[in-house]
Amino acid sequence: MSLADHFVQLGFGADDAASRAALVTSVSDGFRAFAGAPPAWRWFVPGRLEVFGKHTDYAGGHVLAGAVPRGFAMVAGPRSDRRVRVVDVANKVQLELDIDDGGPARSGWASYIQVTMRRLAANFPGAALGLDLAFSSDLPRAAGVSSSSAIVVGATTAFVTRGGLRGREEWGRALVTPEDLATYCGCIESGHHFAGLAGNAGVGTHGGSEDHTAILMSRAGHLGHYRFVPTTRVGMMPCPPAWTFVVGVSGVHADKAGAVRDRYNRAAFAAGALLDLWNRAAAAPALSLSVALEAPGAETELRRLIAAASGHPMGAPDLRRRLDHFLAEDAIVCEAALACDRGDAAGLGALAQASQRHAEAWLGNQVPETVTLAALARECGAHGATSFGAGFGGSVWALVDHGDVAHFARAWIGAYTARHPGMPNVAWFAARPGPGLVDVPSEGA
Repeated sequence: MSLADHFVQLGFGADDAASRAALVTSVSDGFRAFAGAPPAWRWFVPGRLEVFGKHTDYAGGHVLAGAVPRGFAMVAGPRSDRRVRVVDVANKVQLELDIDDGGPARSGWASYIQVTMRRLAANFPGAALGLDLAFSSDLPRAAGVSSSSAIVVGATTAFVTRGGLRGREEWGRALVTPEDLATYCGCIESGHHFAGLAGNAGVGTHGGSEDHTAILMSRAGHLGHYRFVPTTRVGMMPCPPAWTFVVGVSGVHADKAGAVRDRYNRAAFAAGALLDLWNRAAAAPALSLSVALEAPGAETELRRLIAAASGHPMGAPDLRRRLDHFLAEDAIVCEAALACDRGDAAGLGALAQASQRHAEAWLGNQVPETVTLAALARECGAHGATSFGAGFGGSVWALVDHGDVAHFARAWIGAYTARHPGMPNVAWFAARPGPGLVDVPSEGA
């Protein structure tokens, strides 16, 4: 069986399967030139499409998401020493780290490799983690499709495989289910503790595990409905064959570990502040904002607590807007899962328009370019469209009929570039939901 045929069997369309096979082959060739031997292990790590669930996961809310058919090819082989060497094949950039002394904090993709290595070395002391790793990606960078989390998931997979960590006692105590692993990957990125596995500084963002869950647990042709804190799969909703999501990249970088980190974290801090207000007054503390709001009369009581906390550092108006957004977006996710199950494109489109409106008015994570891109998608005939991901740039998805993808995309991106001439890195790609992380047969297998 050819490598392309393998990807077809996994649920990729023929064109996506051929491009995945070419990407894996290219990275395998790059690894051989870098390490002097063929890779022992190979994976495809997809990006994530968040359909609904803007900034709900870390507050215990619901998310509707799936994997996209683009992502990272990652291949690796063991080293006998305590070194980790990594090469970005496409950009010819190399990184070398000492497992016992990771050196100063790195930036860009190197920071995610470094943080993952340090966390696993600390949580699984003495594990053999020496590794040569090569990767390449066709995900647009900082576009809201979770390229950073894909690196964390891929690097974690490589280190876990190299070190045989699934056989360790620490693993057996803490990481029982796929949901546990997805949550742990999120904690590696954020630095949070997880089930006795101590945290560290992470990469400086205070997010949840939505991205890692979709990257690891997605199923081809389906959208996953998840709830978080703890991570729970509510259901897998078949994506109607007539639907295709077209992802339009605005050209405004949404790098949640870079310049917009403080603004990204503010949404998480506001959700945490709401939970803190509740728990200070409650007879028993709630694990998440979502759980707190399940109590009878909770919304009314929380609004009273916000009004009484007029001197709160985050400000009562901001806290009210954060509560308004969480309640509205969380409800939209559950309605959208039902619309998807019914094949109700118009209903999903109406929910997308509401989600976009709420992000602009209450969440405050939109920029003029994503607002324009979402509005133009509807004008060009999409059933619905909304921005997604961390915000402050990034991408917009548009739901269209499968046969109209190319015609729609040309009209949409053409209208957008006419409105924002000179914007760099504007692009689009079609995204039928694909599988989560997959093992790729080794060469000659």
